[in-house]
Amino acid sequence: MKIVVTSILVDDQAKALAFYHYVLGFMPKHDIPLGRHRWLTLTSPHEPNGVELLLEPDAHPAAKVYKAALKQDGIPVTSFGVRDIQAEYTRLCAAGVQFTQPPTAAGPVTVAVFDDTCGNLIQIAQKH
Repeated sequence: MKIVVTSILVDDQAKALAFYHYVLGFMPKHDIPLGRHRWLTLTSPHEPNGVELLLEPDAHPAAKVYKAALKQDGIPVTSFGVRDIQAEYTRLCAAGVQFTQPPTAAGPVTVAVFDDTCGNLIQIAQKH
C-alpha cells in the first residue's frame, strides 16, 4: 500500500492553485470539473508521477471548524520537505508569504511554518 493522493482543505480552489503552483512551485497534474468544484491536484516538480496533493474544497461545515481550530492553535495541517530551509524561507518571504514561525531547530529537523492564504498553516522541514 502507498499514498497516492493526500488533500488539503482550501477555501477557494482558484486562489489555492495560484498559491501552490506559482508561489510554492508545485506542478498542476489534474484539473477535472465536478460541478461547483474541481478535482484539482498538483505534484512536486521533482516527482511528477509521485504523490498528488488534492486542493479539496472546505465545503463541508466540519471542515471550516477543523481548519479554524488547527490554525488558532498554531498547528500545521501538513508538512513539506525541503533541501535547504533557509533558502526556501528567504525565497518565500520575498514572494510575500507570511510565516508564523521562522526556521527553528527541532531535534533532527529544522522547521518553519507559514500561512497558505487558503485557511491553513503549512510546515516546511529540512532533515539534518
